[in-house]
Amino acid sequence: MEILANKMRPNSLKEIIGQEHLVGEGKILTNLVKQKHLCSMILYGHPGTGKTSLANAIVKELNLKARFLNATINKKEDFDIAIEEAKMYGDLILVVDEIHRMNKDKQDLLLPHIESGLIILIGLTTSNPYHKINPAIRSRVQIFELKDLTTTDIIKGLTRACDSLENIKIDNDSLKFIAEAANGDVRSAMNLLETAYYASETKEITKDFLKTIHTKPVFIHDKNEDGHYDLLSAFQKSIRGSDIDASLHYLGRLIEAGDLDSIYRRMSVIAYEDIGLANPAIGPKVMAAIEAAERIGLPEARIPLGTIITEMALSPKSNSAHIALDAALNDIKKGNIGPIPNHIKSNSTNYLYPHNYQNAYIKQEYLPVNLKGKKYFQPKNNKYETSLYNAWKERTGEKNEY
Repeated sequence: MEILANKMRPNSLKEIIGQEHLVGEGKILTNLVKQKHLCSMILYGHPGTGKTSLANAIVKELNLKARFLNATINKKEDFDIAIEEAKMYGDLILVVDEIHRMNKDKQDLLLPHIESGLIILIGLTTSNPYHKINPAIRSRVQIFELKDLTTTDIIKGLTRACDSLENIKIDNDSLKFIAEAANGDVRSAMNLLETAYYASETKEITKDFLKTIHTKPVFIHDKNEDGHYDLLSAFQKSIRGSDIDASLHYLGRLIEAGDLDSIYRRMSVIAYEDIGLANPAIGPKVMAAIEAAERIGLPEARIPLGTIITEMALSPKSNSAHIALDAALNDIKKGNIGPIPNHIKSNSTNYLYPHNYQNAYIKQEYLPVNLKGKKYFQPKNNKYETSLYNAWKERTGEKNEY
């Protein structure tokens, strides 16, 4: 029996739920399909945002020969067959799921055919392609991010699915419960609706009945609406404010929502924006915790995440380094730059090499002449930053106070 999520998979771009930035009148993918001039691309986004559905809709609208493969499951021989089919038909759309896991042999096989246009690649991934996809593939494709679906988007899809379920009785509150429980994943919403439908003898689906099936708490913070960003804001501000308990509370809510990517991104920002030079070791520690969490997955991922968030909340805080850079950027944007001093240009013979002098320091001007004496950096009063700054003053003989 065909599952509901597959049965409701869109056959055209008009049936795609959400993704208004990519599909619809005048939008890029709709225009490319309309002009019958598709480029190789990578579609990336969270699970259930419609990557496979969008690829399937593109294939059906163009009515071209297509082959769907998975980078981890399908062998090199399957990719060989796809290339031969492309040569036979003149061109081929090759849809590759989990493309971030494609090994070098498969990449080397496909690259010349993608470049020649014989194969139109549509890669699908939940991972950020700017981090996970080989640059050789990346340079030959366009990258499109699929946005997380809102509760309204998912209700629209569920309403459409209900029309295909005979004698179903369900109210708006129950549809909303399913949509919120899915947390942006339309496939998960379809699966919950289908399970409830076949588990009910009367085909009547109520909110109370759904709660007996879906026992995980529903967190009302849609990733495309204010609730999601409010939660991330509360998470960062609690760590910035050194409130350990609140930091762990909001971390827990994000973990329960399964939103590890947002946790990782926000942790990485906090390490440098809010803690910075007050505890410079925190950056590498955050990266190590993220790697550990990715390797072990949930539920155990909560252990390294809880440990590092506790240390981040306990850490002293400083924003001096990025504030200093912002001040420099502000000068640059205003055009306040000036020529680079001649003695530090690449072919200068007047450059004084600091390592040839005591304490690896010799006073010379590095800033453009119109910025001479400019002070961007303002140190904060914390143990590491103060000791670093005082050691700099002693080494350079700097007398001026910031």
